[in-house]
Amino acid sequence: MGEDRVFPDMLRDQVRHGLTTAQQYLAAAVYFDAQRLPELAAQTYARSAENRGHAMRMVQYLLDREAGVSIGGLDEIRSEFDSPRAAIAFLLDRERTTTAQISALVAAARESSDFLGEQFMQWFLREQIDDVAEMDTLLTVLDRQDNLFDVEEFIRRELTGAVPVDNTAPRMAGTA
Repeated sequence: MGEDRVFPDMLRDQVRHGLTTAQQYLAAAVYFDAQRLPELAAQTYARSAENRGHAMRMVQYLLDREAGVSIGGLDEIRSEFDSPRAAIAFLLDRERTTTAQISALVAAARESSDFLGEQFMQWFLREQIDDVAEMDTLLTVLDRQDNLFDVEEFIRRELTGAVPVDNTAPRMAGTA
């Protein structure tokens, strides 16, 4: 395998990581729903869809570059947590891991002079800043509040709302 294959191979792995993260958020959303925490559930259901979308953007990039891609199995999914705080802390750790993976992808593209790959990954770096910040905020709020109803109210008031359309987002596989 030549050096020019490093970035596409890493991106293929990232598709699996992204789909695993989407399933992890789905599992957390179901946990929150079972705990009767609808705002936390809604946030994590939305993040599940967002992470699936990120993986599908990577799939489309690989298809567009004729780099070959196949969808396989997922990594292990955790579906039980000791508390809502533990679930959010776990998801924050996943976001931090994803940030490190995306950063490594950017570095690999740069090192192999794959300028199209590097440019493609810039959007994901910006997304990770927002994703980590939002999960960090949720964890901070959970740490400050003894009452989960206050956390739910904070989410409803501060984090729920219309998401602006990002016209700079790469196209997802399966969309027109």
